[in-house]
Amino acid sequence: MSLLEKVYTEEHRIFRDSLKKYLEKNVVPYVEEWEEAGIVPRQAWKDFGDQGFLCTWLPEEYGGSGVGFEYSIIIIEEMERTNQMGFVAPLHSDVVVPYIYSFGNEEQKRRWLPGCASGNIITAVAMTEPEAGSDLASIRTTAVKDGDDYIINGQKTFISNGILCDIVIVAALTNPDSPHSGMSLIVVEDGTPGFVKGRKLDKIGMKSQDTSELFFEDCRVPASNLLGEEGGGFKHLMEKLQQERLVSAWGSQIMAELALEYTIEFTKSRVAFGRPISRFQHNSFKLAEMATEVELGRTFIEALTLDHMEGKDIVKKVSMAKYWISEMANRIAQQGVQLHGGYGYMEEYPIARLFRDVRIQTIFAGTSEIMKLIISRMINL
Repeated sequence: MSLLEKVYTEEHRIFRDSLKKYLEKNVVPYVEEWEEAGIVPRQAWKDFGDQGFLCTWLPEEYGGSGVGFEYSIIIIEEMERTNQMGFVAPLHSDVVVPYIYSFGNEEQKRRWLPGCASGNIITAVAMTEPEAGSDLASIRTTAVKDGDDYIINGQKTFISNGILCDIVIVAALTNPDSPHSGMSLIVVEDGTPGFVKGRKLDKIGMKSQDTSELFFEDCRVPASNLLGEEGGGFKHLMEKLQQERLVSAWGSQIMAELALEYTIEFTKSRVAFGRPISRFQHNSFKLAEMATEVELGRTFIEALTLDHMEGKDIVKKVSMAKYWISEMANRIAQQGVQLHGGYGYMEEYPIARLFRDVRIQTIFAGTSEIMKLIISRMINL
């Protein structure tokens, strides 16, 4: 029995079964259609919210179910197992919305959170810029106070949910002379004059997930949309990166598990030279190595999840998990394609899409190189 299975109750099993049935009926049949369209329809978000699968951890007064983080993990697991990364509900539920819940005032919470839980409000967070990715202190977007408003100017890129978002949390400099202490988080609502959604970016993977550029041209936003403290943006972002990287590592882990499952199934059924190719010693040893790495990842991330749920500081270990598991998932996917032979290069085989989609895992939510930098500093190098 795994570490998390010791935590799960009958209620968790019922929830997982309900979610799996929903996904099999309402997501899996439409994956190819969404991939072709390059976007997930808004109705899919609303339907998901109607079933109570968005922001489950939110207190009931804000539209959630008030359940523990383990329910978020169940959702991540089952959504990843649909082998599509377009419908990124965990990004919305467990990465972006927590900023509003943790740093928003009561008026902001009541204004936005119920819609986030229902699927009527889709969220995004805008940090990355053309000249500032991992180096967040180098952002150039500014928010200048003008009476009761902020006037935002700048450009963001690689923004997940950028096309569909109804609100976006923008990292901007309210004091350009001090990037770390002068950065603030400001919520910009879709339709605000000066807020322009750019083109949907054409990616090599995650085809059905809308990633875009965002432009702010003298965008006037009420000062009441400031999230948390003015100048506290960098600190607020750092506080939430632990969970973001844990969620990202979970995505990588499930993709690795899927790649292994696809590959074992294929090699056991594919016959060459009179026997299943899984029985050739080289292939069986390779599969044994893959299975070992996947098992190590599962054990590590489940232990970290329990620590996170207990409120422990896991910044060092979650950086290790984000780095190692995302790299491991890429190795497993690549080896899976190799063991599929020519079939692994065919779009009709699920390993092909997984191979494309998993590549981003070592880049977003903090690159492997940045994770190593954090680890090296935390072991006093």
